[in-house]
Amino acid sequence: TLAAAMAAKGSTDEMRDRVVLGEFGVRNVHTTDFPGNYPGYEDAWDQRRFEEAFRVDIIREEEGALEFDMVGIDAAIANAFRRILLAEVPTMAVEKVFVYNNTSIVQDEILAHRLGLVPIRADPRLFEYRNQGDEEGTEIDTLQFQLKIKCSRNPQAAKDSSDPNELYFNHKVYSKHMVWMPLGNQTDLFPDADFRPVHDDILIALLRPGQEIDVLMHCVKGIGKDHAKFSPVATASYRLLPDITLLQPVEDEAAEKLQKCFSPGVIEIQNIKGKKVARVANARLDTFSREVFRHEGLKNLVRLARVRNHYIFSVESTGILPPDVLVSEAIKILMGKCQRFLNELDSVPVE
Repeated sequence: TLAAAMAAKGSTDEMRDRVVLGEFGVRNVHTTDFPGNYPGYEDAWDQRRFEEAFRVDIIREEEGALEFDMVGIDAAIANAFRRILLAEVPTMAVEKVFVYNNTSIVQDEILAHRLGLVPIRADPRLFEYRNQGDEEGTEIDTLQFQLKIKCSRNPQAAKDSSDPNELYFNHKVYSKHMVWMPLGNQTDLFPDADFRPVHDDILIALLRPGQEIDVLMHCVKGIGKDHAKFSPVATASYRLLPDITLLQPVEDEAAEKLQKCFSPGVIEIQNIKGKKVARVANARLDTFSREVFRHEGLKNLVRLARVRNHYIFSVESTGILPPDVLVSEAIKILMGKCQRFLNELDSVPVE
């Protein structure tokens, strides 16, 4: 009975900590009514225990991308961060386009849509949301850009040339042609500001001689929930940390075969007493193609699992704000939501 109890505890432990990938399905994907609660365990919420177990490790930080681990939370919290990053962290984007002249072959609506999707380098924290029904906009809630360009022939072009870059001037309209026009006292408000598109080389339209575009744009603050152009990230996703266990030694030819079943760098082969022996070097790199289950001799030697409470986040910014700022803004927004909920609870009279 002791052995049975140990086995039951072992299987519950696995159920609590691991999502297991089998040949034909995934085990332990369920969540309980109260996430992280299992019979026979002291699973009551305890802040001290949570603080001891919880951690955030920054793995890779580049100019536009951030990869970090969040360990010790439930899927609901991880998903809340992901969704807030996608849809609730505000940015500035083109909302209104006033078309004074557009003789290009790009229709006004398409042009306006393309301009809306150009990411604008402007810190949204410096601006207010524009009031509903306000057509004009003021210096505290609107950024104004102008795009005025006309295509003409190059009189110096070679007679037999067929290259449009040589034949025409201004035949490509780029995002760099969008020029900030300060509204009201914005020059005093932002003396050293450099409001412009994040990338200079986004192609907006192509022109031919005599065609021109003359538009004025109003950028306002908004969130991705209202329109995707306001989303501050290119991608924000998470995955669970892979966990690969070799259930018995794998040697020689089998070891080499096993190494080929996984992503590069996951399995390394060591030379022990003249034998080639496989060991798991870095499970994190694996993408879980489950190739190993196609080999009769190997599939029972390996357990593939994922660590249930270890989330690997990757956040890729559009360049408006650095990804680390986006994550801290997302945390602030979640804290604000919690505070609002608590205030609601306090203000409702108890029957």
